Amino acid sequence: MLQKAAPEFTTDWFQMSRSVWEALIPRKKPARILEIGSYEGASACFVVQKLADEQSIEIHCIDTWEGSVETKERDMGAVERRFDQNMKIVTEAAAREVKLTKHKGRSDRILARLLTEGYASYFDLVYVDGSHQAPDVLCDAVLGFRLCRTGGVMVFDDYLWRDPSDPAKNVMRTPKPAIDAFTNIYGSKLRFFPAVLYQVYLEKLSD
Repeated sequence: MLQKAAPEFTTDWFQMSRSVWEALIPRKKPARILEIGSYEGASACFVVQKLADEQSIEIHCIDTWEGSVETKERDMGAVERRFDQNMKIVTEAAAREVKLTKHKGRSDRILARLLTEGYASYFDLVYVDGSHQAPDVLCDAVLGFRLCRTGGVMVFDDYLWRDPSDPAKNVMRTPKPAIDAFTNIYGSKLRFFPAVLYQVYLEKLSD
């Protein structure tokens, strides 16, 4: 009997939050997912494998696949090819339809384009895990909020991440001040889910 191919990942970053996702994803059952920052596709593969045997899903994955501080020593062409292969494996194995849209480019431009194309208040789950620079994270948060539907969930990764190559510890090179600014300004429109501190989980209450 031939063994089915399985996704392959060279990092275990997603494992830090997997236990929360194990509870959250089956409970919320998002049908329309937006992921900002996909890398090798670990979180996207997890969502497909958790949901697509019981329901059809639509997932949009955004990444430049150009690398960042954490990945500057990696072959990003190989990372992108691994993403493509991993997503091909899980979508083909799913019992229900998986509509995957891969967006290669800067998140600010792609998110703005999605808004102009009619995706406002469209997504059930918006996962923000792209750039770790505070200005970029804030932009992703605000645009992602517009794309998330009322009652949908926003998740922010790497809340306490710091740039290991920055001896000055410049806070503008971390996600935390951007996530804090977003949650403070939009606080009346959000509800926090209690979860591991490394990620922030929010329900959108209103536009």
